[in-house]
Amino acid sequence: MKIGVNTVLFKDFTLRETFAAISRAGYDGVEISAIQGMCEHLVLDNWAAQAQEILALSKQYNLALLSMEVTVLDEARLEKAFAAAKALGIPVINVGPGGKSGDEATLKESLATLKARSELAAKYGVTLCVKAHVGAAIYNTPTTLEAMKAIPLDSFGIDMDPSHIHRAGETPKESLKAVIARVKHIHIRDCKGLGPSPGEPGLQTCGRGDIDLFGYFKVLADAKYEGPVCLEVIGPSQSIEQAITIAAESMGFIRACLKNLSIR
Repeated sequence: MKIGVNTVLFKDFTLRETFAAISRAGYDGVEISAIQGMCEHLVLDNWAAQAQEILALSKQYNLALLSMEVTVLDEARLEKAFAAAKALGIPVINVGPGGKSGDEATLKESLATLKARSELAAKYGVTLCVKAHVGAAIYNTPTTLEAMKAIPLDSFGIDMDPSHIHRAGETPKESLKAVIARVKHIHIRDCKGLGPSPGEPGLQTCGRGDIDLFGYFKVLADAKYEGPVCLEVIGPSQSIEQAITIAAESMGFIRACLKNLSIR
């Protein structure tokens, strides 16, 4: 498996500064944030103008382009994301499910939309992944399983984030076993308490929270998972030193887990 960082952790810094920091922290790659209103390291409305810079930075810092996070399900915006991903060689685009937890109507709407967007993703040769999200229509293992059943497409996958599953009152490593067959991306972070938020950025650092992340990685190892695992830390802006500390400490924890599991 390849270990990366979602660039949202470095939302106040340039792409060059971000790639340099992630490289120094010892990661294999990056997940580029294209989230309007939060972090647009990739501006989808003008992605072609950034393509050469991104490819050059990837080569210079030896960081694979593992995934892209867009979050929204808007068709026009996602089609731009799919086109950018195809041009840049990014295999996975991550979105949220939308809708409202416990609302059957919005769950059905979300599943129909995700299926349509996955069909569009297939035309570009990329994979659309969705994760269970606190407060959204898909928010726990049962609703994730519904999505897996409703969308039997190779261009659709599950982005499994243990922090959201933890806040749904489940045990992430057990929930992962139930959906691992369709998992094509992992958003990794820790979480202190049951939320509703994942906590301030420092407490999202792997190893600082309440989640059994070693057990989570063991499930991935046992399943021979080979997809991206990207640290995603959200919240208030961090200084470059704070962001690098979160990234480096998380990578140290992840590396120790993988070494213990004889993966690295």
